[in-house]
Amino acid sequence: MVDIIRTELSNMQDIKYKDFHSKLIPTVDPDTVIGVRMPQMKAYAKSLKNTDVSAFLSDLPHKYYDENNLHGLLIMNIKDYREGLAAVKAFLPYVDNWATCDLLRPVSFKKHKAELLEEIKHWLKSEHTYTIRFGIEMLMVHFLDEDFRPEYLEWLAEIRSEEYYVNMMLAWYFATALAKQWDAAVQYIENRRLDKWVHNKSIQKAIESYRVTEEQKAYLRTLKIKH
Repeated sequence: MVDIIRTELSNMQDIKYKDFHSKLIPTVDPDTVIGVRMPQMKAYAKSLKNTDVSAFLSDLPHKYYDENNLHGLLIMNIKDYREGLAAVKAFLPYVDNWATCDLLRPVSFKKHKAELLEEIKHWLKSEHTYTIRFGIEMLMVHFLDEDFRPEYLEWLAEIRSEEYYVNMMLAWYFATALAKQWDAAVQYIENRRLDKWVHNKSIQKAIESYRVTEEQKAYLRTLKIKH
Protein backbone atom coordinates (compact mmCIF):
# COMPACT_ATOMS: atom_id res chain seq x y z
CA MET A 1 0.00 0.00 0.00
CA VAL A 2 2.84 2.41 0.82
CA ASP A 3 4.45 1.90 -2.59
CA ILE A 4 1.09 2.16 -4.34
CA ILE A 5 0.31 5.47 -2.65
CA ARG A 6 3.75 6.86 -3.39
CA THR A 7 3.38 5.94 -7.05
CA GLU A 8 -0.05 7.58 -7.23
CA LEU A 9 1.27 10.77 -5.65
CA SER A 10 4.18 10.83 -8.09
CA ASN A 11 1.73 10.52 -10.97
CA MET A 12 -0.02 13.68 -9.76
CA GLN A 13 3.20 15.70 -9.60
CA ASP A 14 3.15 19.31 -10.82
CA ILE A 15 6.73 20.59 -11.07
CA LYS A 16 5.79 24.27 -11.19
CA TYR A 17 3.64 23.85 -8.09
CA LYS A 18 6.47 21.96 -6.37
CA ASP A 19 8.90 24.82 -7.01
CA PHE A 20 6.39 27.44 -5.89
CA HIS A 21 5.09 25.64 -2.82
CA SER A 22 8.53 24.60 -1.57
CA LYS A 23 9.29 28.27 -0.95
CA LEU A 24 6.28 28.53 1.39
CA ILE A 25 7.45 25.72 3.66
CA PRO A 26 11.08 26.61 4.53
CA THR A 27 11.32 23.96 7.26
CA VAL A 28 10.88 21.22 4.64
CA ASP A 29 13.67 19.91 2.40
CA PRO A 30 12.58 20.75 -1.19
CA ASP A 31 13.84 17.34 -2.31
CA THR A 32 11.10 15.73 -0.22
CA VAL A 33 8.32 17.70 -1.93
CA ILE A 34 6.63 15.83 -4.77
CA GLY A 35 4.35 18.71 -5.72
CA VAL A 36 0.73 17.54 -5.55
CA ARG A 37 -1.88 20.29 -5.57
CA MET A 38 -4.28 20.20 -2.65
CA PRO A 39 -7.52 19.70 -4.65
CA GLN A 40 -6.03 16.55 -6.19
CA MET A 41 -4.71 15.45 -2.80
CA LYS A 42 -8.16 15.83 -1.22
CA ALA A 43 -9.79 13.94 -4.06
CA TYR A 44 -7.27 11.13 -3.70
CA ALA A 45 -7.78 10.97 0.07
CA LYS A 46 -11.53 10.76 -0.52
CA SER A 47 -11.04 7.92 -2.98
CA LEU A 48 -9.23 5.96 -0.26
CA LYS A 49 -12.08 6.35 2.22
CA ASN A 50 -13.11 2.68 2.10
CA THR A 51 -9.59 1.32 1.60
CA ASP A 52 -7.43 -0.19 4.34
CA VAL A 53 -4.68 2.41 4.70
CA SER A 54 -3.41 1.21 8.09
CA ALA A 55 -0.06 0.14 6.62
CA PHE A 56 0.48 3.63 5.23
CA LEU A 57 -0.58 5.36 8.45
CA SER A 58 1.85 3.25 10.46
CA ASP A 59 4.72 3.84 8.03
CA LEU A 60 6.25 6.74 9.98
CA PRO A 61 8.19 8.84 9.37
CA HIS A 62 7.12 9.28 5.78
CA LYS A 63 9.71 10.05 3.13
CA TYR A 64 7.79 12.83 1.38
CA TYR A 65 6.04 16.01 2.47
CA ASP A 66 3.05 15.13 0.28
CA GLU A 67 2.72 11.81 2.10
CA ASN A 68 2.42 13.74 5.35
CA ASN A 69 -0.36 15.85 3.87
CA LEU A 70 -2.19 12.77 2.66
CA HIS A 71 -1.74 11.23 6.11
CA GLY A 72 -3.40 14.27 7.69
CA LEU A 73 -6.31 14.11 5.26
CA LEU A 74 -6.79 10.40 5.88
CA ILE A 75 -6.98 11.04 9.62
CA MET A 76 -9.77 13.49 8.90
CA ASN A 77 -11.72 10.60 7.32
CA ILE A 78 -11.76 8.71 10.63
CA LYS A 79 -15.21 9.06 12.18
CA ASP A 80 -14.53 7.39 15.53
CA TYR A 81 -13.15 9.87 18.07
CA ARG A 82 -10.87 7.45 19.93
CA GLU A 83 -9.44 6.06 16.73
CA GLY A 84 -8.96 9.53 15.30
CA LEU A 85 -7.31 10.81 18.46
CA ALA A 86 -4.91 7.86 18.54
CA ALA A 87 -3.99 8.53 14.91
CA VAL A 88 -3.37 12.21 15.66
CA LYS A 89 -1.17 11.39 18.65
CA ALA A 90 0.88 8.95 16.59
CA PHE A 91 1.30 11.44 13.76
CA LEU A 92 1.96 14.75 15.56
CA PRO A 93 5.62 14.04 16.49
CA TYR A 94 6.40 13.71 12.78
CA VAL A 95 4.70 16.90 11.62
CA ASP A 96 7.49 19.26 10.58
CA ASN A 97 5.77 22.21 8.89
CA TRP A 98 2.88 24.64 9.27
CA ALA A 99 0.95 23.49 6.20
CA THR A 100 0.60 19.86 7.25
CA CYS A 101 -0.19 20.97 10.80
CA ASP A 102 -2.93 23.36 9.76
CA LEU A 103 -4.81 20.96 7.49
CA LEU A 104 -5.16 18.48 10.35
CA ARG A 105 -8.71 19.11 11.59
CA PRO A 106 -10.38 15.79 12.44
CA VAL A 107 -14.15 15.95 12.08
CA SER A 108 -14.59 13.48 14.95
CA PHE A 109 -13.34 16.09 17.42
CA LYS A 110 -16.46 18.25 17.08
CA LYS A 111 -18.68 16.03 19.20
CA HIS A 112 -16.16 15.31 21.95
CA LYS A 113 -15.28 18.76 23.27
CA ALA A 114 -14.74 17.80 26.93
CA GLU A 115 -12.30 15.00 26.10
CA LEU A 116 -10.58 17.13 23.46
CA LEU A 117 -10.00 19.94 25.93
CA GLU A 118 -7.96 17.64 28.15
CA GLU A 119 -5.80 16.65 25.19
CA ILE A 120 -5.29 20.29 24.22
CA LYS A 121 -3.87 21.01 27.66
CA HIS A 122 -1.17 18.39 27.06
CA TRP A 123 -0.42 19.58 23.53
CA LEU A 124 0.11 23.15 24.71
CA LYS A 125 2.79 21.93 27.13
CA SER A 126 4.69 19.99 24.48
CA GLU A 127 8.25 20.82 23.50
CA HIS A 128 7.47 20.06 19.86
CA THR A 129 6.70 23.18 17.80
CA TYR A 130 3.90 21.75 15.69
CA THR A 131 2.24 19.89 18.54
CA ILE A 132 1.91 23.22 20.37
CA ARG A 133 0.70 24.88 17.18
CA PHE A 134 -1.88 22.13 16.70
CA GLY A 135 -3.11 22.57 20.27
CA ILE A 136 -3.58 26.30 19.75
CA GLU A 137 -5.37 25.64 16.46
CA MET A 138 -7.77 23.18 18.09
CA LEU A 139 -8.56 25.74 20.80
CA MET A 140 -9.23 28.31 18.08
CA VAL A 141 -11.36 26.03 15.89
CA HIS A 142 -13.49 24.45 18.60
CA PHE A 143 -13.54 26.82 21.57
CA LEU A 144 -14.05 30.38 20.38
CA ASP A 145 -17.81 30.20 19.88
CA GLU A 146 -20.47 28.71 22.15
CA ASP A 147 -17.89 26.63 24.06
CA PHE A 148 -15.64 29.59 24.80
CA ARG A 149 -14.38 30.32 28.31
CA PRO A 150 -12.17 33.32 29.20
CA GLU A 151 -9.69 31.00 30.92
CA TYR A 152 -8.62 29.64 27.53
CA LEU A 153 -7.16 33.04 26.70
CA GLU A 154 -5.11 32.78 29.87
CA TRP A 155 -3.72 29.40 28.86
CA LEU A 156 -2.32 30.90 25.66
CA ALA A 157 -1.19 34.19 27.18
CA GLU A 158 1.15 32.18 29.37
CA ILE A 159 2.96 30.63 26.40
CA ARG A 160 6.38 32.08 25.63
CA SER A 161 8.22 30.65 22.66
CA GLU A 162 11.13 31.45 20.39
CA GLU A 163 9.47 29.47 17.61
CA TYR A 164 8.03 31.58 14.79
CA TYR A 165 5.35 29.03 13.92
CA VAL A 166 4.11 28.90 17.50
CA ASN A 167 4.01 32.67 17.81
CA MET A 168 2.25 33.10 14.48
CA MET A 169 -0.50 30.70 15.54
CA LEU A 170 -0.83 32.54 18.87
CA ALA A 171 -1.33 35.77 16.93
CA TRP A 172 -3.87 34.09 14.67
CA TYR A 173 -5.73 32.84 17.73
CA PHE A 174 -5.86 36.20 19.48
CA ALA A 175 -6.85 38.01 16.28
CA THR A 176 -9.71 35.54 15.87
CA ALA A 177 -10.61 35.94 19.54
CA LEU A 178 -10.78 39.71 19.04
CA ALA A 179 -13.29 39.09 16.25
CA LYS A 180 -15.38 36.55 18.14
CA GLN A 181 -14.91 37.35 21.83
CA TRP A 182 -13.93 41.03 21.82
CA ASP A 183 -14.69 41.93 25.44
CA ALA A 184 -12.59 39.12 26.87
CA ALA A 185 -9.77 39.19 24.31
CA VAL A 186 -9.14 42.93 24.15
CA GLN A 187 -8.15 42.94 27.82
CA TYR A 188 -5.07 40.89 26.94
CA ILE A 189 -4.07 43.54 24.42
CA GLU A 190 -4.87 46.46 26.72
CA ASN A 191 -2.88 44.93 29.56
CA ARG A 192 0.01 43.82 27.33
CA ARG A 193 -0.23 40.23 28.49
CA LEU A 194 1.36 38.82 25.35
CA ASP A 195 4.89 38.69 24.01
CA LYS A 196 5.58 41.96 22.14
CA TRP A 197 5.78 40.31 18.71
CA VAL A 198 2.60 38.27 19.31
CA HIS A 199 0.86 41.39 20.66
CA ASN A 200 1.59 43.48 17.58
CA LYS A 201 0.97 40.65 15.12
CA SER A 202 -2.40 39.93 16.77
CA ILE A 203 -3.37 43.56 16.28
CA GLN A 204 -2.19 43.51 12.66
CA LYS A 205 -4.17 40.37 11.82
CA ALA A 206 -7.28 41.68 13.61
CA ILE A 207 -7.09 44.95 11.67
CA GLU A 208 -6.94 42.91 8.45
CA SER A 209 -10.09 41.01 9.44
CA TYR A 210 -13.51 41.91 8.06
CA ARG A 211 -15.04 40.56 11.28
CA VAL A 212 -13.58 43.37 13.39
CA THR A 213 -15.42 46.72 13.24
CA GLU A 214 -13.76 49.91 12.04
CA GLU A 215 -14.18 51.40 15.50
CA GLN A 216 -12.44 48.40 17.06
CA LYS A 217 -9.64 48.58 14.49
CA ALA A 218 -9.06 52.24 15.26
CA TYR A 219 -8.81 51.43 18.96
CA LEU A 220 -6.43 48.53 18.34
CA ARG A 221 -4.10 50.81 16.40
CA THR A 222 -3.64 52.89 19.55
CA LEU A 223 -2.55 49.77 21.46
CA LYS A 224 0.46 48.81 19.31
CA ILE A 225 3.71 48.52 21.22
CA LYS A 226 6.25 50.74 19.46
CA HIS A 227 9.31 50.26 21.64
